[in-house]
Amino acid sequence: MSIRPWVIVEPPDSRGLRRVIIGGETVGMAWSPAQLRKMLGRRGYPEHMDLNDPASVCWRGGDSRTWPDRPWKRRAIMALMMAGLLVSMLFNAVIGWPDASGALTFAQRITGVLFVLSGALLGVSAIAALDYWGRRQYKASGALVLVGAIIVLATDALLFLLWFEEMEYTRYLFIYVPTLCWSVWALSLLVGQKSWKGVPQPKRFAAGVVATALLTAVSLAYSTMYQPAAAPMYFSLKAKFGKAWEDNHHLPFVHVPLTLYMKNTGGIPVYIINDIYTVRGRVASYSLGEGGLVTQWRNSIGKQGAREGEAELYVDQLKYTTISSGRFYDVGNSLEVGQEYALKRVFQLPKDVEYDTVSVELQISYMRKDRGRLDVEHFRSPHASWNENDRNYYCEPAICGGQLVYRGRVKHNNNLINVTRKPRSVTAVWSPGGRFISSISSLPYNFSGVGDYGEERRELERYGAARARADSEISVAELLRSAGV
Repeated sequence: MSIRPWVIVEPPDSRGLRRVIIGGETVGMAWSPAQLRKMLGRRGYPEHMDLNDPASVCWRGGDSRTWPDRPWKRRAIMALMMAGLLVSMLFNAVIGWPDASGALTFAQRITGVLFVLSGALLGVSAIAALDYWGRRQYKASGALVLVGAIIVLATDALLFLLWFEEMEYTRYLFIYVPTLCWSVWALSLLVGQKSWKGVPQPKRFAAGVVATALLTAVSLAYSTMYQPAAAPMYFSLKAKFGKAWEDNHHLPFVHVPLTLYMKNTGGIPVYIINDIYTVRGRVASYSLGEGGLVTQWRNSIGKQGAREGEAELYVDQLKYTTISSGRFYDVGNSLEVGQEYALKRVFQLPKDVEYDTVSVELQISYMRKDRGRLDVEHFRSPHASWNENDRNYYCEPAICGGQLVYRGRVKHNNNLINVTRKPRSVTAVWSPGGRFISSISSLPYNFSGVGDYGEERRELERYGAARARADSEISVAELLRSAGV
């Protein structure tokens, strides 16, 4: 029998864990006498053997009472590390999945995929935390936990900076602000412990982390700032009158056909959030133009029907009357790239009408689908302003006349915006009298028109919302002549 003891217990390491060697072979690590006895019992040692017997156990760096491990502290740190990593894992998946699965642009899908993958890596880091604050059977576990903490710090710092731009309340603040503080604590702890020591080539590991962070930053910047602004919108809108014809039933009217047309000639599909066509008849006061164009225009300013940006030498005191007005396209419907739509209408004019010209104006307001996703189902349901049962949208007819209000939630295609801003809604107001309003705001709609116009302008630009119009004008004399009147 060898004079060397069969069991050797090494000095405790920085965590209080003591290596156990039997017969020159490492058989495990122990944090306490109870763990050491279990380990020895599995190898045939007596259950109640004397651990202080130098013939059986050799203690190095302390005796059987030297167990500096504080299990409650170690387990608390491990639990806190895992909690922060798991919460961040779920949050990154919530941010990334809508973009990864439903974004229209490649860059936005890549951004979503990066967040989903980072969430998966955070899940691996949470598992690695079990090993790193456990028996450290895997050398890279500390480095994986460090990478996870860096990911949390980077993503939450980005979210906080985006939130700080407008500082609006959102429930997601209660996630990324605490986890941002958590990441600072976790990094300080991991750096202090030099958790990357177990990695075989720490310099290459650090270079890979930096390269991945730079690639992610460039992708986010491209998808958030450059790419949405890189593709301008182009529309082809037309509105024209056709050849009029006389009423077949010998009524004193002529029928005037009207053709309206639009085509998405740009490279981005859009939502049509509001549209209107309006036909107006013009009555004017004619003169011989004494005094010249400028004098005529200057004298007309302030009079009813005058237009500040329009001057005619022989025409003054313009008065417009709405003859026909209507919808052109269904609100909330999308217009894909290259898609076109035409509508034909007929309106009536009396043969002895006093108008000298008739004009038509076609307007549409749209929102780019690569910037936002509209809740079309709710948006398409109109709210009548005269409906007293709909208190959120009711307005006395004596004040508002008759208006239809369309309202629905909109989410930005870059989900980073959604989690750092209050919810936004698209509002469209339409009436045959010519009321044509489209706005995007976080505020509830009110008929007084009072709102945060600065916010509305920012949101319209952010979601790529704009207007397009076309118009046409024809003399009544030409229409009557084409009808043979």
